[in-house]
Amino acid sequence: MLSGRDKGCCSFEDYNQTTEWLLSRTRHRPKIAVVCGSGLGLLADGVTNKEIFPYADIPNFPVSTVPGHEGCLVFGILKGKSCVFMQGRFHLYEGYSLCKVTFPVRIFKLLGVETLIVTNASGGLCPDFKVGDIMLIKDHINLPGFAGQHPLCGPNDERFGIRFPCMSDAYSKDLRKLALDISHELDYTNFVREGVYCMVSGPNFETIAEARMLQVLGCDSVGMSTVPEVTVAKHCGLRVFGLSLITNKVSLDYSSEEKVNHEEVLEISKMRAEHVQMMLNTLIARSDQLDEGINVN
Repeated sequence: MLSGRDKGCCSFEDYNQTTEWLLSRTRHRPKIAVVCGSGLGLLADGVTNKEIFPYADIPNFPVSTVPGHEGCLVFGILKGKSCVFMQGRFHLYEGYSLCKVTFPVRIFKLLGVETLIVTNASGGLCPDFKVGDIMLIKDHINLPGFAGQHPLCGPNDERFGIRFPCMSDAYSKDLRKLALDISHELDYTNFVREGVYCMVSGPNFETIAEARMLQVLGCDSVGMSTVPEVTVAKHCGLRVFGLSLITNKVSLDYSSEEKVNHEEVLEISKMRAEHVQMMLNTLIARSDQLDEGINVN
């Protein structure tokens, strides 16, 4: 059961209250925010001068209810850059409204963040993908959005962004190119891919018929998160980089006996986490190469 603090609606006063609470308690003024997906909370391990705030202590903030999501905001310095890490995100299937799922993104905007990095664990649909591959997200398909479950539905607040934002360039081409260059330097090219991520609402994993449909639609991987945060980040004018860790191969064959489970997802995340961490640390260290004349492309 979700508590009263987790009601579906969010007012600008809620955003202001939470932002002021954080600004009064941290000396950091982050320009980069990182959302850590399932089992990837250790991405914040390299942060120095840490200030940690459990979600439960932050006014108006939802709390994580899923294993593998620690439930803390971590402020600090990484590779000389002021950053904030979300160790755990929120999902539609937990019972939260999309306003609550994306609440942290608008807080980041008000804190002065300019770049959002999103990570997740997903199932591979592309036949060329292997378990443990890292997919750089070049685009997404928002299936819940097709059915009206969209974080921008309702009255538009011009203080955050325009009514009809363009999503054709949701993921920064410049950051993706930089990540590809880094993968060559780190000799990661045998497991770094690019592809299209599809969001489904969950919490069940896909049926074989659903997986086949998603493959026909052009999806390379599928998961239960990320797209709402990216949509709101784009609405707010943030630059976005997305990365998806392929933790299982989605079953497309009725004769297959393999069955995916969340424990397997967390195990693969743990196995590949150091590679993801090295790639993101290097990306953050070099992000200033792109900072001059920041845009969302």
